[in-house]
Amino acid sequence: MSNKKKKKDKSNVLIKNKKAFHDFHILETYEAGLELKGTEVKSCRERKISIADAYVKFENNEAWLLNVNISLYTHGNQFNHDPKRNRKLLLHKSEIKKMQQAINEKGCTVVPIKFYLKFGKVKVEIGVGKGKTHGDKRESMKKRQADMDALKAMKRM
Repeated sequence: MSNKKKKKDKSNVLIKNKKAFHDFHILETYEAGLELKGTEVKSCRERKISIADAYVKFENNEAWLLNVNISLYTHGNQFNHDPKRNRKLLLHKSEIKKMQQAINEKGCTVVPIKFYLKFGKVKVEIGVGKGKTHGDKRESMKKRQADMDALKAMKRM
């Protein structure tokens, strides 16, 4: 018998939104807290989150995270949460104002980039992004492929 310890996933990142970098030029990023219920936190820890079409909306100087699906907690019984509910983001007023100005002036949008744990709390990294055109997407794919080819060539040597 070997005394090998099981490898635990020590990464604090719960989920990444890879589509955000494909569809947007991310100009600025912010860290925000989330107003979650108990069963939502437990589902997040189990990585049962979908942020594919999520975005941030501003109402009454508050930031709201929309279209995030946090699946129902399996042991949640009557206290379970609504999976598609709008969740309030916890940000400073100055950060909210900066993002609102960027949206109004530059025609940008705010999207979640990743969910992660920090000191036991669920945090979300949001980014102010400007949409890419079809040509921009092709260009970034070519650049990524060239970088991968260069890494492979370096490893062979």
